[in-house]
This record gives sequence, C-alpha cells and structure tokens, in this order.
Amino acid sequence: MEITGRKAERQLLQECALSGRPVFLAIYGRRRIGKTYLVKEHFNNHFTFYVTAEANVSKSDQLAVFDAALDKYFTGDIQASRSWLHAFTQLESQLTSLTTTEKKIIFIDELPWFDTRKSGFLPALEHFWNSFASSRPDIMLIVCGSAASWMIKNLIDSYGGLHNRVTHSISLEPFTLAETEEFCRSHGVVFNRHQLAEAYMILGGIPYYLELLNKGLSLSQNVDALFFAKNAPLKNEFDRLFRSLYRSAGNHIRIIEALGTQNTGLSRHEIIKACGISDGGALSGTLRELEQCGFISTIDDYNKRRNGEYYHLVDFFSLYYLRYVKGNRTKDEHYWTNYLLHPAHGNWCGHAFERLCLAHIPQIKACLGITGVITNACSWRSTNSASPLQIDLVINRKDQVINLCEIKYTTSEFSIDADYAEHLAARRQRFISETATRSAIHQTMITTYGLTHNAFANNIQSQITLDDLFAG
Repeated sequence: MEITGRKAERQLLQECALSGRPVFLAIYGRRRIGKTYLVKEHFNNHFTFYVTAEANVSKSDQLAVFDAALDKYFTGDIQASRSWLHAFTQLESQLTSLTTTEKKIIFIDELPWFDTRKSGFLPALEHFWNSFASSRPDIMLIVCGSAASWMIKNLIDSYGGLHNRVTHSISLEPFTLAETEEFCRSHGVVFNRHQLAEAYMILGGIPYYLELLNKGLSLSQNVDALFFAKNAPLKNEFDRLFRSLYRSAGNHIRIIEALGTQNTGLSRHEIIKACGISDGGALSGTLRELEQCGFISTIDDYNKRRNGEYYHLVDFFSLYYLRYVKGNRTKDEHYWTNYLLHPAHGNWCGHAFERLCLAHIPQIKACLGITGVITNACSWRSTNSASPLQIDLVINRKDQVINLCEIKYTTSEFSIDADYAEHLAARRQRFISETATRSAIHQTMITTYGLTHNAFANNIQSQITLDDLFAG
C-alpha cells in the first residue's frame, strides 16, 4: 500500500540507501506513529538483517530473539550468544562473509528495549559501529525506538562512545489534517472535513489509531467501537502506551492527568503544585521526556517572565481518553453517539478545536501569507489577577505585526454581533495597554466555516477556516 505523506523522510531513506558512505540512521517518535511501517514499506521488507526487541523481558530472552534473527537471515553457523558483544561479533562475522557490494541494510527495531539493566548492550553496539560498521561504506544501520528520550540521550546526543556517530536522524511526527484526509481516503473511510477534524481531535494524527477506523461505520459509531464497546481495542491503550515507554511512569502519568484538566496549560510552578512533585532535575527530566515523545509541548508566555512558558497536553488521544474513557462506568456501548446530543459536546469541541489550531501553526502562517516571516507563536495572560484574561494564540512577527487570534468552533458561519465586537475591541485594548507594544495589532478569527459578512466582520483583519488547516 502506498505510504501516506512522509515525503521528506522517504527522500532521506532513499538518499541514505544510495550513499557511498556508511550510514547510521536513528528514527524515533511516540508509539503507534508508524516508524516500523515506514521503514518496512519503503524497503519492501528487503533487509540484510532485521530484528525487533521484546518489551519487558530478560537479557537472556533478548539475546535469544537476536540469535533467532541471525539464524533466519544468514546461512552460517550461529551459536547461542553469551553476551551482547558476542551477539554483535556474530553479526559482524556474517556480514563480512557476504560477497555482494550492494548496500547492506540492518534494521534494529525498538532498540531501547534491548538495553535492559546491566546488560552491556550499549557498549556492544558502540563497539560494533566504531570498530566495524563505520568503516564499511556498504553498511546502512537503521535503529528505531518509541522511547524518544532514550534515543536522544544515548544515540543522537550521546557523550559516550557513540558521540557524533549517528549520521542522520528522523523525528517522526503525527499526520497533519491533510495527511489524515489522504490516509482515510486511501483506506476507503469517507468523512467530510468537519468529521475528519473531529476524528483528529479524538485520535490525533496517529496512523495506527486511524487504521482502526471501520469504513462502513459513521464517525460516532467508530468512536463507540474503539473506546466503549465490549473488548474495545483502545479502552486500555492509555496505560499500555505509557508503561511501554517509561520504566517508571508514575510522574509522567500524573503530569499528563494534570494537564488534561486544563484548557489553558500550566506553568512549571502550577505543575509542581497540581502534581505534588518536587522541583528539580527529576521533574525537568520527566517534562523533557514527555515533550520528546510528543505528548506535551511548551508555548512561550508573551510577557517573558522567568520560566515564562506554559505546558500543554497536545496528544489528542490522551486528552480524549482522560476526559471520556478513564473512569467511565456507564457501560453504555453507544456512549459517544448518545453524547453528541449533550450540550457539553459543544464545549469539548471548542476546546479540542483550539488545540487543533495550535497543532497546525504552519498552516495558519501560510494562510496569513507570513511563511517567510520570523514569528513566535505564544500565549498571553493578563497580569491583572482581579480581571483574568488569556489569549491562547498570539503570533508575534518580526515585521512589527502581532496577530491576536480568536478561535471559535461552530457548526455554521460565525456571526460577530455588537456585544462580541465590543469584547474583541476590549481584549485588543487590554493587550496593548498591558504589554505596551508598538506593533500593529491584527485581529484574526480562526473558525470552522468563516464569518458572516456584516459590518462588525469588517473590523477583522484576517480570517482562517477549517479548510485552511487542511492545506498541505
């Protein structure tokens, strides 16, 4: 099946395969993002050697997995590996015995799982690359891992034996809305863009989750089948997801749960207070790991106070799971279909749409015609505690313009009336007076279906619609 999107990644894979130099390529990204699929489909499963680690098994079991792969791909005598150094020595011996001059592609999947406690795996990998593969222009070593923090620390930013040894890296990101539309179309799933956006706000651009959609069901029926039906495939996915990525996931989950209750994000201090976690290096490490895996992201505070950034939960699946699946004891297998009639569904759509927009800043910039302008997408909180006000998306541009973005999710065109026009004007004036900015302020409306044309709409400098977010 044709690979959806991933054009830059596939081009890099092709260039590496044709390179006249040894290649050490590290690919990382959250679980279910499609790392293995990308590599396997691009190379049509034609590998000189391929092995994937097992989760949560002993060193001896991992060595047995590696030996079984050696026995599958090579005809020479394979002995039971006594250590990781012995295992890689056997791989080196088998590769040396090959007489072809074509690129030899070695694919080691879920690499971090091989690195069990005191296993000696990492030094053995270092020795294999430094003493053998790095001098062989016919070798292409591809390693994948869902534990992004492990991949970055031990490979890409290594200060040990693999320092500066990784020649290329790929951080695989979720699909955009445009890629999600392409993926669904290729799988025969027919949704309009409104429905695709809602599917994205539930599943995110995660290929594995999108692949579970049944083309014969409506969106709400699909959601019921995936989360609320008996033996629903995603009912227990949240715990599996975090337990597979982190050996001690307690603080990771606490932070995710705290952020999941907030639509406006939390500062570091607010996370400490909400989670009861001590400030220090351990917290910094946990936040970094969650960000590297794509579960959370930071957005700067326009006021640029000390530690001036807010953490947001940007993993759509986790957001939806924490709000509607975890602790849901209704036993209603048609919960989501019935919930569509509830007024609270509209509130959820509004908050989820805001996050959808924050996940598509490049598309917003393209629509504004400022792709080539240096910008900083940030948020702003008023310092006046007596009259709270927050603007979730402020695009601060180097051309001395600031876009104050107002995000509205509706099922039809949004109409600005006199009261709402007054609200926008007051919001704009407070931003100017409190920040003392000298930039030109452009009011920007981001809506699902655009604005109703009336006198008040003329006060809006730029409009962005849901269709604009689907731009490639």
